[in-house]
Amino acid sequence: MAKEKTALIFGISGQDGAHLSRILVREGYKVHGSSRDAATNTFSNLKSFELEDKITFHSCDPTDFQSVARTISKSAPDEIYNLSGQSSVGLSFEQPTATIESITIATLNILEAIRLLDGKIRFFNAASSECFGNTPATGATISTPFNPKSPYAVAKAAAFWEVSGYRDSYGIYACSGVLFNHESPLRHERYVTRKITKAVANISNGKQDKLFLGNIDIHRDWGWAPEYMIAAQLILQRETPNDVVIATGESHSLREFVSMAFSVVGLNWEKYVKTDESFIRPNEITFSMGNPSQAMDLLDWKAEKKLSDVIAEMVEADISMIENK
Repeated sequence: MAKEKTALIFGISGQDGAHLSRILVREGYKVHGSSRDAATNTFSNLKSFELEDKITFHSCDPTDFQSVARTISKSAPDEIYNLSGQSSVGLSFEQPTATIESITIATLNILEAIRLLDGKIRFFNAASSECFGNTPATGATISTPFNPKSPYAVAKAAAFWEVSGYRDSYGIYACSGVLFNHESPLRHERYVTRKITKAVANISNGKQDKLFLGNIDIHRDWGWAPEYMIAAQLILQRETPNDVVIATGESHSLREFVSMAFSVVGLNWEKYVKTDESFIRPNEITFSMGNPSQAMDLLDWKAEKKLSDVIAEMVEADISMIENK
C-alpha cells in the first residue's frame, strides 16, 4: 500500500485553507494546519465543512524562523502549502511593512526550514496574479514579466523569486501557483466580491439601501476557489517542479460582476450602487487575465465553473445566512 501522505498548511483558517483541507482530507491525507494562535482561532471556515476534528492544529508565527522550524518538525509533512500572509491588496497600501514581512519573510522561513530539516518535502507557494500588474489581452503566462503595482504584489513577486531561487540553488521541490482571483462563499467580507454579494443579500431583504464601490470598470479573471485548490494539490504531484499560472482565461469588469450579482435577486444594480472615491486605490490594475493553457497541458486542469455560477452561489449563501440568523 502507498504511504499515507501528510500535509502542512500555513494559513489554514482562510478561504483557500478550508477548501484545500477539504480536498486533502478526501484524498486521504493527514492534515496539519497552522494559525498564529490556534487556541483562540475559531476556525469557522473549517467548521463549516465539519473538518475541525480531522486536522491537527499548531500555533505558529510564519515570520519567526524557530516557530516555523518547530511546526515542520512536529508535523513531519510530505507536502507544505503556504497560503499565509496579509492578502488584501487595499490593506497593503495602509500596512505595507506588515504585508511585505508576512509574505516574504514567511516564505523564506519555510524554504530555509525545508532546506535544513528535510529537503525531500514538497512545497507549494500561493503566488498572485497581482505580480503581473496589467496583463496582455491574450492573458498572462508564466513568462509574462512582473510589474507589481501594490505592496502586496511586490511581496508576492519577491516570494515567487525566493521559491525559484531555492529550487534552482538547492534542488528543493518548490513551486508557485500564480493564482488569479478566485472566490467562494468563504471569501472574507473585506474583499470587494464578498462585499457585493453580501450587499445584494442585504438589499434584497430590506436590510441595506445602497452599495458604495470604487472603480467598477476594472477587469479581473475570477474563478471558483475550490477548483483552484485542486490545481494547487496537482502541482505538487508532478515528477518535476514547475511554476504554473492558474486562471479561467476570461476577464470581466467589476461592473459586470455587480450586474450579475443583482440579477440573481431580480434587481437593477444601477438603482443601488454609488461611487465612493475613497475606495479607489493609489495604483490600480485596469485589466487582468490569465492564460490557462499551461495548467491544461501540465495538470490536465481547467476552470469549469462560470463566473455567473460563482456569483449565484455566493449571493445565495449570503441570503441563506441572513434568513437563518
